[in-house]
Amino acid sequence: MFFLPSIHRHPAFREAARGMAPLATGIAAWGLMTGVAMVKSGMSVVEALAMTFLVYAGSSQLAAIPLIVAGAPVWVILATGFCVNLRFMVFSLHLRPYLMHLPRWRRMMHGYLTADMSYAMFTQRFPQPGETAAQRHEEESYLAGNYFVSWASWMLSSVAGIALANLIPSAWGLGFAGVLCLIGILCSLANTPLRVMSALLAGAAAVAAYALPLKLNIVAAIALAVLASFWLEKKAPRSWRAVAE
Repeated sequence: MFFLPSIHRHPAFREAARGMAPLATGIAAWGLMTGVAMVKSGMSVVEALAMTFLVYAGSSQLAAIPLIVAGAPVWVILATGFCVNLRFMVFSLHLRPYLMHLPRWRRMMHGYLTADMSYAMFTQRFPQPGETAAQRHEEESYLAGNYFVSWASWMLSSVAGIALANLIPSAWGLGFAGVLCLIGILCSLANTPLRVMSALLAGAAAVAAYALPLKLNIVAAIALAVLASFWLEKKAPRSWRAVAE
């Protein structure tokens, strides 16, 4: 959506881009590592590029790669990607009041391009949806400015990783760098007691179910965390859902 003149010329677009810029390095490191991982796993350059441009979901890609290498059934790969990306269903429900006035194709584009950090920064900047046309235009421009930086950082670094994969030695520990990026994103999003609890439950479940084949411990951990969060959201005190200052 950032290609529309009315969007990228709005001051909110530039404001969001400046706010997202400090995070671009972490996103780029994660994208570089994912690009390298795809080629190192045995995917061709064409397949890796297609996955980068069509899937555009780093955590889902990283979860699917070892399953593809292991020759897991297609349904397991699809189910894993679905579970890993379940959080975007929550994002979509939250963003619905902000975007429902737009044509369907624009809503679909926003849904495809919005990532974790762009969603987090947008909802922090706009806790409630605007009521006037000017406010809604500002919100759309800000959201587009956020995900433009994250999308560009991801695509450029992922393509670079694909191009340089055979030149980068495994001893550089890019996989560990990717884990650090994920931890940084996790810590930035875990800003309420409820989110911290869900992260701890998911981590504990993933370790407890580690013996499951085909990395299904990740699927089990996500399912447990989602179900527990739905239950806790109804039972826990309101303060658990308050964002930490």
